Amino acid sequence: MKFSEFNIHENILKGIEDAGFTDCTKVQEMTLTETLGGRDVAVQSQTGTGKTAAFLITIFQLFFEEWTPFRKKALIVVPTRELAVQIEKEARLLGSHLDIAMGSIYGGVGYAEQEALLEKDADIIIGTPGRLLDFSQSGKLKLKDRGFLIIDEADRLFDMGFLPDLRRMFRKMPPPDRRMTMLFSATLDAAARELAWEHMNDPVEIQATPDRMLVEDVTQELYHVGITEKMELLLGILKKEDPRNVLIFTNTKHDAYEVSKRLEYNEYRSTYMIGDLPQSKRLKIIGNLKSGKVRYLVATDVAARGLHVDDLEMVVNYDIPQDFENYVHRIGRTARAGRSGKAVSLACEKYVYGLEAIEKYIGMSIPVIWPEEELFVPDASAGKRFRMTDREREPKLKARGDEREKPLRRRKKQVKGDQERTEGEKKRRRETPVPSESKKPPRERTRKPPTRMKTREERIAYYREKYGEDFTVPAETVKTGPAAAEHAVGHHKLEEKRKKSEEPSFLSKVRRFFGTESGGKRTKKK
Repeated sequence: MKFSEFNIHENILKGIEDAGFTDCTKVQEMTLTETLGGRDVAVQSQTGTGKTAAFLITIFQLFFEEWTPFRKKALIVVPTRELAVQIEKEARLLGSHLDIAMGSIYGGVGYAEQEALLEKDADIIIGTPGRLLDFSQSGKLKLKDRGFLIIDEADRLFDMGFLPDLRRMFRKMPPPDRRMTMLFSATLDAAARELAWEHMNDPVEIQATPDRMLVEDVTQELYHVGITEKMELLLGILKKEDPRNVLIFTNTKHDAYEVSKRLEYNEYRSTYMIGDLPQSKRLKIIGNLKSGKVRYLVATDVAARGLHVDDLEMVVNYDIPQDFENYVHRIGRTARAGRSGKAVSLACEKYVYGLEAIEKYIGMSIPVIWPEEELFVPDASAGKRFRMTDREREPKLKARGDEREKPLRRRKKQVKGDQERTEGEKKRRRETPVPSESKKPPRERTRKPPTRMKTREERIAYYREKYGEDFTVPAETVKTGPAAAEHAVGHHKLEEKRKKSEEPSFLSKVRRFFGTESGGKRTKKK
């Protein structure tokens, strides 16, 4: 069925023609049949089937209709920043002949430009849940004014934990009978159906594709290889196929960084894209891949959604995805809009266990190719280690503004007050020091000699000089009788006490016996 067969405004048809579309895909035909009449829909559709154009054309057409009972403001909720940017780009292309203001809102960038977009009251807002709720709570985005709500990649939103945020947004929007809602998901599971039942107005359920992925246009290959030989096999495949552009997927960001660096070491100009990169750098990388400046992009699954590259020739699963649905989204980057493409998967002993679920999901066994020895190319980076540093990880932006946060260990200590030195202080710092001749000599410290104990005769002479010559000294008394005996006994006790104190203790005797005293040498008992 052609787009011209629908009752669509001529200016919208001009945008469709500019985009190169003539015939509707299956999901577009089934969706437009219901939505152009104002019905809510819950659509099960895979990536690359044209669902974005389906809901954009619906919004544009109902904006023109006078009978539309909904407020002519639309909100499109997506899981990732890349998908928001991609939908905005496609909306501007399809609506190039329309007077409709549109823009995207997402985290990772500054607030100023997005606040200006909301002040202009844009007709179509595309955004991620977190930033949309931020603006809603601050009063800058009025969700009650939005009569159209589109939830794209609903299954991905659920997986990322955005279901509570979606429920909060539903409560702030007009009720279901005064709002048109379209939900698109790769799978209509229990969570998607429950959300549709609670917050949609009797939606029509559309299954544009079966539960398994249609992969007729994608040439799939599977290689079983050891984890230590994966890089050599990858180099051999790239040398043999020589693709114009290729997207290589890994399961972790550290592996993405390592694979990218090893490709560079083997003279393959490549780059990597992970979730920690700021949005400005991510968009630049995607732009370089689209323009051909970069042929080899290594990415995690964060790039699987919303990354649209025209004529992407090959997708390589360097790691078999642990989630079978991610396999569909990965290879869905190629063979888009009826084009052909190739998907190569490397199954090692670490991730091969996810293969069974993938083949069950897509309803077929991936053809296995056993590599010849000639396909393994020596890796020039073998034996080298590549670790991602804080600088290469590119820390995320702050919550507000474009300024990046520095890692704690690189953060400089803040001086209290942090004020500039005055000109007088700077001048004093530049002054030359005073010559040493003009300085006063240091005061010499004189030590007081120790006092000598005076003799008895000197003390008697001192007191006679002070009290007169009449000062007499009492004669020493000689103790006799019982007093002398008592004095002798007391003196004897003092002598015994003194001798006892001089004798070594029991602990000292033990130490001497084992030779632990006197630097560990055994001492002889005297």
